[in-house]
Amino acid sequence: MSDEKIIITVDSDLEDLIPGFLENRTTDCEKLRAAHADGDLTSIQSIGHNLKGLGGGYGFEKMSELGASIESAAKSGDTGVIPGLINELADYLQHIDVKFE
Repeated sequence: MSDEKIIITVDSDLEDLIPGFLENRTTDCEKLRAAHADGDLTSIQSIGHNLKGLGGGYGFEKMSELGASIESAAKSGDTGVIPGLINELADYLQHIDVKFE
């Protein structure tokens, strides 16, 4: 991914929640990496499922897509693709620039 910022427009009513929300998603990346290192597909599937549900509700559609892919990979036991998906999620989170309306 390039160094370009990804502009996400979020309702201003959520302004106080978004910094903590994004910090928690960064923590999710760390948890996903640890779970992958431990071979814990159940935790990976659970975190992926949560990401899938959370992202869209806050306007982060790509997060939901990646969460769905992580969940699916864990369900099918496709451990080879999981690190790349985690890296893609982490990169996405680093490049988000939230604008409030």
